Amino acid sequence: MATIEMTGVRKTFGSTVALASLDLSVRSGELVCLLGPSGCGKTTALRLLAGFEQADAGQILVDGEDVTRVPPRRRGFGMVFQDYSLFPNLSARDNVAFGLKVRGAGRAEVTETVDRLLATTRLEAHADKYPHQMSGGQKQRVALARAIATQPRLLLLDEPLSALDAQVREHLRDEIRRLQLEVGVTTVLVTHDQGEAMAVADRVAVMRDGVLEQIDTPRTLYREPASPFVAGFVGTVNRLGARRAEDGRWHVLGRPVQAKGDEHEAGPVRAVVRPEQVRVVPLRDVAGTGGVGSGPGEGAGGAGDQVARVSGVSFLGAVTRVRVDHPAEGPVLADLLGDDAADLAIGDAVELWVRDGAGAVVLQ
Repeated sequence: MATIEMTGVRKTFGSTVALASLDLSVRSGELVCLLGPSGCGKTTALRLLAGFEQADAGQILVDGEDVTRVPPRRRGFGMVFQDYSLFPNLSARDNVAFGLKVRGAGRAEVTETVDRLLATTRLEAHADKYPHQMSGGQKQRVALARAIATQPRLLLLDEPLSALDAQVREHLRDEIRRLQLEVGVTTVLVTHDQGEAMAVADRVAVMRDGVLEQIDTPRTLYREPASPFVAGFVGTVNRLGARRAEDGRWHVLGRPVQAKGDEHEAGPVRAVVRPEQVRVVPLRDVAGTGGVGSGPGEGAGGAGDQVARVSGVSFLGAVTRVRVDHPAEGPVLADLLGDDAADLAIGDAVELWVRDGAGAVVLQ
């Protein structure tokens, strides 16, 4: 299991800066996802790591060895591409065995390794099929088995699931994680799919315009985004106005909240609030309690026509997403569990606030 240190790595293509100055560390046995939109530099970073591109500046160390100028064939890395890149004239078994045979492994070693990997990737029944006889998911598992057959120092995955349909993609991402943990190989995976990255990675590196915006665990990225871009790219957010009240606490939607980023002294300040942090209560229920908190309608934006009103209700299975048009904040999204949304209908007047115990909002 190898470690990676990319320091000050820069890459340009003509006048286009693909990577500005990338500093990235990957620990031994870790799975790190490079996440970001098209053109952010994540694939360029992977190709530099693999040796398919040469850096204009900076250094790439693997286990302390400088591989910045080492040819790909001498790096000893395994690579899996989006389009599988299987040999069409070889069976699944022979594709997996190819790298071992090139390295001069004995017949017994080849047979034992291939049989073990076909079983690990659940491909025993497809061992003698050719690529054109297999599904996309089966071909991608063959590509994974082939990549790890030679016990690579690193496993590099370039958008390995993007060509698959949603159900197969979700199943195979779990297979990749299971296989990576079982083999223990240090892995870097490139993806533009935040769900994929959050589901499998030990840490996620969010990139934008050739710059690493933040690298952290999925939980930290979600709960403590370092920038508005990260907040918006990782999950869904509301950006709501925040003000510091006389009691020194920050208020959002007219109520005090737990807040991170307390270095802000004055406005304008925006609070990053996830949909699951938002509570939606019909005004009739607020009135029935004798005016919870700020009183009927105050947190909703006032009385009469200047109240928050439900403009959409979408059942998403585990949650129901409610869209509320707020007179001061504009559209606000709330994800409600169970029957919390059962009594809500389009046009209902409601009050919004941040749920107690739903975690701190992030001020930006």
